[in-house]
Amino acid sequence: MKTVQTVAEWRQLHATYHAAGKSIGLVPTMGALHAGHVSLCEKARRECDVVVVTLFVNPTQFDESTDFENYPRTDEADREKMTTAGVDLVFVPSVAEMYPSGSDYTVQENELSRDLCGAHRLGHFTGVLTVVMKLLQIIGADRAYFGEKDYQQLQLIRGMTKAFFLDTEIVPCPTIRESDGLAMSSRNVRLSSEERALAPQFYAILKSAPDAAMAEQQLRALGFVVDYIEDKTDRRFGAVRLGSTRLIDNVSR
Repeated sequence: MKTVQTVAEWRQLHATYHAAGKSIGLVPTMGALHAGHVSLCEKARRECDVVVVTLFVNPTQFDESTDFENYPRTDEADREKMTTAGVDLVFVPSVAEMYPSGSDYTVQENELSRDLCGAHRLGHFTGVLTVVMKLLQIIGADRAYFGEKDYQQLQLIRGMTKAFFLDTEIVPCPTIRESDGLAMSSRNVRLSSEERALAPQFYAILKSAPDAAMAEQQLRALGFVVDYIEDKTDRRFGAVRLGSTRLIDNVSR
């Protein structure tokens, strides 16, 4: 597995892959990989000639500086997982490489990004869309793989690629869950043992409650701090907090 740290180095490799007619699959991540990330890599491995994973903890999408500072970083374990999944190349840029002009230029969406998580995390999706736009432009992948746990993010990225006529196909992948139903997330490691035991009730109640108001009531009664529970079209969306850890999830209705 090759490691690349600069755009210039990647573009030289990309030209070689392109000349050989090889398809490229991209899995953008912020590291702290779990089985959900691995499933994206494995799907990319089945569908593409070259699999590229990006490891970049993007500072512009964190609305709280402490969340950025505390975000888990597990580089050695990440590399082991990627190697096992058959990843060909990992792109690990610095902040200076990704933001050579600082934050002067951003990508902003004006409707969906202000709802749900966007209403509670100001500027979050501008940071997400900006870094994903950069990664799609840099990597020039045929396909990019994103999990449905972050369903709002997925919809925004799909909308962005359509609005800006990007060639990369955005491939949605099912949420991977623990055996007790909790959606896998890099932030789960920050849950205390008591919080981890309670956390699966989030998914269970999202699925079983007759409406969003009842789901919120049941979660609050168990001790969750609820940011929102909302039913929209064919999905129920939720974001809650246990201690200092924020969990999001969604289920089809």
